[in-house]
Amino acid sequence: MRNRLSGKKQLLVGLTLFSMFFGAGNLIFPPFLGVQAGSHTWIAMAGFALSAIGFPVLGVVAVARSGGLDALAGRVHPVFAFVFTLLIYLSIGPCLAIPRTASTSFEMAVAPFVPQTVLGGAGGLGTAQLLYSAVFFLIALLLALKPDKLSDRLGKILTPCLLTLILLIFVGCVLHPIGGYGSASGAYERNPMVKGFLEGYLTMDTIAALNFGIIIALNIQAMGVTEEKAVVSATVKAGIITGIVLMAVYSALAHIGAMTGETFGVMENGAQTLNRVVQYQFGNAGAVILAAIFFIACLNTCVGLLSCCSRYFCTIVPRVGYRTWVFLFAGASLVISNAGLNRILEISVPVLNMIYPVAIVLIVLAFLHPLIRRFRLVYPVCALFTGGISIGSEIPALAGLMAGLPFYDLGLQWIVPAAVGGILGVFLSSVWKRRGSGEHFPE
Repeated sequence: MRNRLSGKKQLLVGLTLFSMFFGAGNLIFPPFLGVQAGSHTWIAMAGFALSAIGFPVLGVVAVARSGGLDALAGRVHPVFAFVFTLLIYLSIGPCLAIPRTASTSFEMAVAPFVPQTVLGGAGGLGTAQLLYSAVFFLIALLLALKPDKLSDRLGKILTPCLLTLILLIFVGCVLHPIGGYGSASGAYERNPMVKGFLEGYLTMDTIAALNFGIIIALNIQAMGVTEEKAVVSATVKAGIITGIVLMAVYSALAHIGAMTGETFGVMENGAQTLNRVVQYQFGNAGAVILAAIFFIACLNTCVGLLSCCSRYFCTIVPRVGYRTWVFLFAGASLVISNAGLNRILEISVPVLNMIYPVAIVLIVLAFLHPLIRRFRLVYPVCALFTGGISIGSEIPALAGLMAGLPFYDLGLQWIVPAAVGGILGVFLSSVWKRRGSGEHFPE
């Protein structure tokens, strides 16, 4: 029995966690940030790093130290813990994120190589995408069937391949520069750090961080570490390693994007930016390199999401085994990725916008727990205020009221109510204690 991982295995677990985070959106956002921010790229990257790296890593640490997402959310209320956790798993699982891995990788890795005569024919695109999605989810399903082996499959094989391909593009841009940084445009010119923060906020990795810890803990235990404190410590270290690798990759991608601004100008999205870069650097071979990057990134994320969602649903419906849940989620995602994904996005994105601020607040409170654990009402009041504002912001009839809140124009209108909720929670807890109810505030 070992109570700690060797350096090599710790790195392997860190790379596994990185691979679960790093999907198609993580590829697209940084280069698009660079091309839009131009000379303000590194100021914008500071904000992006805070929300796309800082909060996800803190989320992994917070959940590990709290004893799981259920335990952390349970500090608000058991019913809240169940509903909040269920919404998170459904949102980043079969209702949105898992289907999107297949549709995005098809668009970037396969569609460019399918003849237009096929895509343009009646039902051609649907047939081609259906066949691709079936193969994609079959591969992901087979990899996800053994969640304790993800470090061997993702960390040892797929992630090094992914990082090597990204490094190849970066080195090409360093040795053969495309051009200089262009001028900042839009919100990046006025407030680059806040705009960068909001772009990272949209990656939704903070929500994923609340879920990935259970799979990482399984992989650590499979390596022989069984002591609870040692598992938590190794999980925290994996989060730190992931943050370092994410920072290096995001910085490289942002630099690549920024170099295109002066030569190519601002394009519609990060995918177009990367396409122009690889065509400029590698010609036709560039499309193959980019296709491989998108396929591996999307597959890694899909496997991670299938694994953590299936493990969670095993806990709430134990009669249905892990493997059965993997098959169910893979099948459901196959259908959704090919039929009405746009409508699913219309429904799911507002749900994510409702729960994301609450996730951030729970992470912050988890780190403040040693100071506030005597004030039991801080968690429920904070969650009530934050959730109320987040939900209200997505209801058109309440939009006028929400518009009067501080930072509404930045999309951060929940920050002040969350702070007020924390202060009010401390006050109400103190009143409760003075009335002789202090014994009902567990630590």
